[in-house]
Amino acid sequence: MAAAAAAAVAVATPTPGRMERVVLVTGASGGVGLALCRRLLEEDGRIHLCLACRNAQRSEAARESVLAAHPAAQVSTVEVDLGSLVSVLRAARDLRRRFQRLDFVYLNAGIMPNPQVNFRALWQGLMTGKVLHMLTTAEGIMTQTDRLNGDGLQEVFATNLFGHLILVRQLESLLCGNEKPSRLIWTSSSNARETAFSLSDYQHAKGQESYSSSKYATDLTSVVLNRKLNKQGLYSSVVCPGLVMSNMTYRILPVFLWKLLMPIMWLIRFFAKTYTLTPYNGAEAHVWLFKQKPESLDALVKYHSCTSGLGKNYVEPRKMDVDEETAEKLYEKLLELEKQALEKYDDLLDK
Repeated sequence: MAAAAAAAVAVATPTPGRMERVVLVTGASGGVGLALCRRLLEEDGRIHLCLACRNAQRSEAARESVLAAHPAAQVSTVEVDLGSLVSVLRAARDLRRRFQRLDFVYLNAGIMPNPQVNFRALWQGLMTGKVLHMLTTAEGIMTQTDRLNGDGLQEVFATNLFGHLILVRQLESLLCGNEKPSRLIWTSSSNARETAFSLSDYQHAKGQESYSSSKYATDLTSVVLNRKLNKQGLYSSVVCPGLVMSNMTYRILPVFLWKLLMPIMWLIRFFAKTYTLTPYNGAEAHVWLFKQKPESLDALVKYHSCTSGLGKNYVEPRKMDVDEETAEKLYEKLLELEKQALEKYDDLLDK
């Protein structure tokens, strides 16, 4: 991913005097992010929705798509590459100038570069009866080839977790101490597994499951943020959209194979409820959390979007397999990395 800084773009500004809720969604140009934006406006057309996207052209196309369905909505954009620290810092500075507070931040952007399927492992799973578990979690059958970004960080770690954490930290003045609680909602994955994560290699420079590692680290980070920031009125939750057919998914296999597999996948849904398949279905847990009181939620639970075999959407809470001591140690490492990484960007920081 290019680490070039992206200029922030304001397409609409909040209406003075109005107390509409402000919602920021990263990765809003397609997939679950774009479906989420449309669904949020269906729930509450009065919100100010800010689409945070890496590409300005796709960002504007997403905005126009949302406005086509909701012409009276307040929709703005901010251009940000979560894999570039300078881009994250500039976007955060722009958001601080434009808004007095943020009510919801959906930390949804993510990458899975160069995904590869281990067909041998998949066959072994079929022979041992573990294939359904493997198909719903990708455990043992999915690898990625990662690389360093322009900041010298592992690209998947930087984009999926660290860039989002820096964004949150730079927006704390808009998120904490408000009259009503603010919310962070992280898009995690059923592929977030402890076995893919190592505290000694938290950027996953030595492994081949960088996506899984980054999502497990996301789960850990959310747990710690609740400990640190609940008293300041900021609550963090984690969701899993299930298996969604999106640009990220389509890169795993050739298109013709997906077309052949789709009828089978619709059948698998009768046995694997996390086969949500469409971005609209995948956003179910995100939208459900939008309507909940944060004080009633369990910080150690991941909220899964599910779809029944007959197509009914619902949310299933599942306890996360996280160690709270490990979470604290990871957070300490992330803060130390933040300190080192941001030394040269003093003029962009929120002080």
